[in-house]
This record gives sequence, C-alpha cells and structure tokens, in this order.
Amino acid sequence: MAHVQDRNRHGFTLLELLVVIAIIVVLAGLLFPAVQSVLERAKKVQGKNDLTQIVTAVNAFYTEYGRYPTTVSGADATYGDGSTSSKALFDELRAKSGTLNTRLIVFISPPEDGSQASPKGKIGSDGQFHDPWSSVYAVRLDANYDNVVNNPYTDGSAGGDPNSSYDLRQGVIAWSLGKNGVLGGGGVEPGNANSYTGSGDVISWQ
Repeated sequence: MAHVQDRNRHGFTLLELLVVIAIIVVLAGLLFPAVQSVLERAKKVQGKNDLTQIVTAVNAFYTEYGRYPTTVSGADATYGDGSTSSKALFDELRAKSGTLNTRLIVFISPPEDGSQASPKGKIGSDGQFHDPWSSVYAVRLDANYDNVVNNPYTDGSAGGDPNSSYDLRQGVIAWSLGKNGVLGGGGVEPGNANSYTGSGDVISWQ
C-alpha cells in the first residue's frame, strides 16, 4: 500500500513548469509598463520639486542682495542649457563662492555626489545640478531686470505669449529636459523640435 502512495507522489512535469513560467513571463510583461509609468511620474514629481527649490533659492538671493546671482548684464542669463555651465550659479547659491554671495548664505542645499559627473538628482563632480534623468537643470535669469525672460519653447504652449516672442513675466525660470534629454521634441507643429506640447519636459512656471 505504501508503494502505491509513493507512486502517486510526483513533482511538476516539465510541461507544467513551462506553463507556470509562461504565465509568470506574461504577467511580468503586463506589469512592467505600469511600473515604468509610476517610476516616470515619480521622477517628474522630483524634478518639479527641484525646480521649485531652484527658483525659490534664486528669488531668495534677489531678496537678500537686490540682484540675481549672475555677472551677466543687459540680457537674459542662461545656465545649464549646454552652452553655459551652471556651476558658478550653484556655487553662489550653495555658498561655495563669495564673489556675489558675500555673506555666504546657503540658499539651496541639494544632495551631492562628487564621484559622478552627472548623477541623478544630485550635484555632480562638474558642480552642476542634475535632474532625475542625469541631464543638467537649465536656469534662466532676468539679468537686465525688465521683469521678462524669454521662453525657451517656441510654440507658446508653455505659458508664453505668442504676441511677445513667447516672453514670460518672471524673474527666473528653470526647466528639465526630461527622459529624452532634449528640449521639447513632441510638439503639435510638424518639425518644431523645441515645442513643449507633448514633450516629457518639466518646467518651473506651470
């Protein structure tokens, strides 16, 4: 009788194992896009929070010193857009430099990782503040003090006025290039690479 019971005890067959594995793969495939979507939304929230901190820090600097933390004059001052490093700007805001921040007040204190040139969501070894996708945050200041800065996007969909060259009535704006690492790129106008509409960029002024 014991011999018959032993014969009835058996593990999964190869076919059963393959079916189970196939089900797991299918479920994982269904869940992966949902997980990725949640992670992407979390990165955008972090990016928006960082941009708010940057704008707040620059405005606090203006309140303290009566000027923006830049030596540029007569035009908008843009940092971190690929043409001008934002290191000097963040050195002033973080009290790493006393050239303009003579009282060495810390206006912003983001996390740092000096071991990487472009860490996610931190100040890197390049001295620039990087977004959750590792691109550098761009910051534009009203360095000619006319209470207007130029909108970096060209379709007017990011709060710009189409009748005034997409100018924004702000003292400082900041933006993140998002997941694709390029400005805009998903606009409603064919060939308009700098369109904000439909892009994954994150901006401070909306």
